[in-house]
Amino acid sequence: MKQILITTLLLFIAASTVKAQINTSDDTPLRVIAIFAHPDDADSKMGATAAMMAEMGHEVKFLSLTNGDAGHQEKGGGALARIRRAEAEEAGERLGIEEYEVFDNHDAELLPDLHIRMDVIRAIREWNADVVLGLRPNDYHPDHRNAGKLVIDASYMVIVPNVAPDTPPLPNNPVFFYMQDRFSKPNPFSHDVVVGIDSHIETKLAGLDAHTSQMYEWLPWTNQSLDEVPEDPDERVEWLRQRWIGREMSDEQRAGLEKWYGSERASEFKYAESFEIAEYGRYPSEEELKMIFPMLGN
Repeated sequence: MKQILITTLLLFIAASTVKAQINTSDDTPLRVIAIFAHPDDADSKMGATAAMMAEMGHEVKFLSLTNGDAGHQEKGGGALARIRRAEAEEAGERLGIEEYEVFDNHDAELLPDLHIRMDVIRAIREWNADVVLGLRPNDYHPDHRNAGKLVIDASYMVIVPNVAPDTPPLPNNPVFFYMQDRFSKPNPFSHDVVVGIDSHIETKLAGLDAHTSQMYEWLPWTNQSLDEVPEDPDERVEWLRQRWIGREMSDEQRAGLEKWYGSERASEFKYAESFEIAEYGRYPSEEELKMIFPMLGN
């Protein structure tokens, strides 16, 4: 009897493990959701990868937890929120992703409150996510930190039936990733997956260009470079390219490229986007990583 129970338990564990893995046996699209603080956050961190994912068959959604209504030197409130929501919608169309949703929480006031955590849990469930991308909870902006914490706090709860019971739980915990940042304390970003994005750098640039209020007004103002922004739309895009795209790759990111593409192929890339596998959620196998990022090695 004891042997039967052990065998049954082992079979149950094995079956659960297989069920938890991403289905690699057919062409069912993976469902990917990136959750962040402000309209334009994910565009700058993973715009090209998102476009590539969508092009390769994944169903990709961007979700901003605030409406961005504080991010401007002259405009604000509901008027700015409407502008930023429209910019986000246009950026989503340019990137070719399925949906770009903007929650109506105030910019610069985001907290990891329970009711917002429940909204994040519902959003992940409603998207039936296989993959969730978020921000790390160490960052210069409190909204970024708290957006990261909200995703972390939701990472296990999405499978718990009695949490947010009005929305059915996911049968399996998704794979969670962090989008890249430059902060080193308490620990630096780990370039676990690095995607070469040269083929879609123009698409990323077009997505960023859609965020007019940010790329050409607010961010230059905060950097005291507003007087450098050209009036001509084409010249603006070139200016944006130099400001946001023309950054050198770090040694760590280059090493990540070589891991996935080989040294010869990696040396051809000028641009890349990196992702860290979160210790929360489910840890993916290498086979799953190649399903999530089907452009790796290409």
